[in-house]
Amino acid sequence: MKKLCGLLLLGFLATLALLGWFGYQSYTTGFSAKAEPSQLEVFAARQLRHLAIPMENRRLRNPLPLTQDLLKEARAHFADHCATCHANNGGGQTAIGKNVYPKAPDLRLRDTQTMSDGELFFIIQNGIRFTAMPAWGTGDPAKDGGSWQLVHFIRHLPSLTEEELQEMATLNPKTKKDLEEEALIDQFLSGDDAAATGDAGSHRH
Repeated sequence: MKKLCGLLLLGFLATLALLGWFGYQSYTTGFSAKAEPSQLEVFAARQLRHLAIPMENRRLRNPLPLTQDLLKEARAHFADHCATCHANNGGGQTAIGKNVYPKAPDLRLRDTQTMSDGELFFIIQNGIRFTAMPAWGTGDPAKDGGSWQLVHFIRHLPSLTEEELQEMATLNPKTKKDLEEEALIDQFLSGDDAAATGDAGSHRH
């Protein structure tokens, strides 16, 4: 009984110390999303993330066989839904990925690549609270083939080829301005001189 009470007290004190550290970090850096998390904060967050995923989910293996067709679909899915934050190559060096707190992780590195299939799937499905990672899962997880495809693609990120990156660049979401510029270029290439003169005529100082 004394041993149990000692462990509970130790856990309580450790929790207080961790909360105190987070409070100190918040006080010194404010609520700026540009701040870099400390090593202790990163370590604690990763441990909490790991513990928050149920054991039965951690043990899940990807039920989908890895094929080239599957990877092609997963590339398109990632380029359209995930690359805005994570970049096509998974490095996280995007306008959003670099300016959220915590920063979007480099999915090619060991911290992500050593996670189990089930852990990756759970995060895609449920997101992570207090981060920019949303929950993409809908309906029955057992029928969510798209998230399992993304698990395969995340595993493939360290060996992504230049050809695959070029393909993904054509699949990234486009702004209204991007679409208008592409339409003007298409009109010009098809011999519509009015497209070029119209664009020039719209310019005002």
